Amino acid sequence: MRIEISIPEQMLTLLDDSGNVKACYPVSTAANGPGCEKNSGCTPLGAHIVRAKVGQGAASNAVFVGRRLTGEICTPALMAEFPERDWILTRILWLSGTELGRNRLGNVDTMQRYIYIHGTPDNIPLGTAASHGCIRMRNADIIELFDLIDTGTPVWISAE
Repeated sequence: MRIEISIPEQMLTLLDDSGNVKACYPVSTAANGPGCEKNSGCTPLGAHIVRAKVGQGAASNAVFVGRRLTGEICTPALMAEFPERDWILTRILWLSGTELGRNRLGNVDTMQRYIYIHGTPDNIPLGTAASHGCIRMRNADIIELFDLIDTGTPVWISAE
């Protein structure tokens, strides 16, 4: 399996080892566009792998902070109470760049930037660039994807 993410199309595609499409999901990438620099708020480009899977068995809409469950379930009331929170929900696929100097090590390290594929509140629109750098997905979609892939799955993120 491998994952391809198109920033222009705001789409994540899961492909099998023969290149056949297994699933397509709408996503939201960074409002600041593509880029690999630390503190840019951009979605990194190029070759990555899923370094870690976090949240196996967590409830849909379970809230994570620092990759740890908070014990909260995201609701409209909780969102109103914390309007500035960047909601990381349900599951986390933590990405690590594989291209030295582009998205790995130094000032461009995807993993050190804490770039994830993760769930987002269901009322947050997808299909437009709006995240802080991560790739946001519907909660049902991230659960499905999480269960279909393994740690080490290749991920290609493209601005073309």
